[in-house]
Amino acid sequence: MESREMNYVLWKEDKYYVSLCLNVEVSSFGETLDQAVNNLKEAVELYFEDENITWNQIDNVLLGKDVINA
Repeated sequence: MESREMNYVLWKEDKYYVSLCLNVEVSSFGETLDQAVNNLKEAVELYFEDENITWNQIDNVLLGKDVINA
């Protein structure tokens, strides 16, 4: 298996940290930041056991925040 650079975002929901991979549609969570990242890494590696996965290479990660009327 080859090594890949994984891009992800983290945020806190209630008592858990949620981690979301930006390269493939996989997410996870944990009680700490480290646990959320480690759980995400494991989930992505398990996701790649399926051979028909497309890895979206991301060169730059930007995070935005804005207000909408909804």
